[in-house]
Amino acid sequence: MSEGMRTVLSAFRVLEEVAHTQPAGVGDLARRLRMPKSTVQRALRTMWTAGWICPDGADVTRWVLTTRAFQVGQRAIADIGVRDAAAAVMHELRRETGETAHLMVREGDHAVLIERVETEHPIRAVVPLGSTVPLHGSSNGKAMLAAMPREAVRPILGEELVRYTDNTIVDWAEFFAELDRVAELGYAANTGEWRADIAAVAAPIFDDTGEPVAGLSISAPAGRITPELRERYGALVAEAAARVSATLGHRPAVLPG
Repeated sequence: MSEGMRTVLSAFRVLEEVAHTQPAGVGDLARRLRMPKSTVQRALRTMWTAGWICPDGADVTRWVLTTRAFQVGQRAIADIGVRDAAAAVMHELRRETGETAHLMVREGDHAVLIERVETEHPIRAVVPLGSTVPLHGSSNGKAMLAAMPREAVRPILGEELVRYTDNTIVDWAEFFAELDRVAELGYAANTGEWRADIAAVAAPIFDDTGEPVAGLSISAPAGRITPELRERYGALVAEAAARVSATLGHRPAVLPG
């Protein structure tokens, strides 16, 4: 990454933190973002010059957003949905992996396929638009469930975890352990748990309130996703889902300084 790109990214990180903690001081911003004070100060001065922020009062020590930032933000989120936010990212994910990208949302105890970008492989995992898959037996479902409070999961799924294949997890203790692993990894894997011939990896997409509103996945015939590829695809899907979440206004938690 070039020095110029790092400078731009640092400025945007500072801007986002000002938006969520305003009025914000240099010291607090530096601690929360784990950045040198000099870097934060340069970013603040640059954004002040550009009209995105201004001092909170006469003393140039604490900063707030200007109306310019609010106006741009309102226009950006006025009419954007998860499908629109994910479109370009799904095509990029298909190019990176060569496999089909799926976008699903939750409906009750199932996930519904609302968009896909097909692989060019002649042998593929075919799931028609509008299809439903069980949350506990799919990568998209597990990705969304893992991002929810554990006490909310059982009421969604009901008392029994239905078995679809020999690989379906039907024991509650094992399933909750699986959700913990998904949360730790940042992505979920499905190794033939809904259909024995399909494997997939997925990551959750969050909206501006932090709620998991969709799942983004890569799916393929089970034999084509090896354990090594599963790990690589999982990292790619997690990064792609994070970009979609950011477009929807989600901001990952910043650790306190």
